[in-house]
Amino acid sequence: MDIRSATAAMGYATTRPATAPKPDTEGQGQSKIAQAAQSFTDTFQQSESIAQAAMTGNADSQALVQALAQTELAVEAAVSVRDKVVEAYQEILRMPV
Repeated sequence: MDIRSATAAMGYATTRPATAPKPDTEGQGQSKIAQAAQSFTDTFQQSESIAQAAMTGNADSQALVQALAQTELAVEAAVSVRDKVVEAYQEILRMPV
């Protein structure tokens, strides 16, 4: 089997576009993790403002319960992600070198 450098370079050039990273289609340039963190923060801020409005009598109890449920769901999702990351890190540490 005779492999020439020109043939190898041509093969590499044809496969390069398939391995290149895809540009963001959203145009914002944020990663998915950054978007999730921003959504998490927004949920907490919205819940806090609804809780403050409920304490002053400007929001009904239904909105407060709904905001608390959304916050609880966001915290549970964040804890699940954290647990998976810690589990993956521990698995990497257990790998033989």
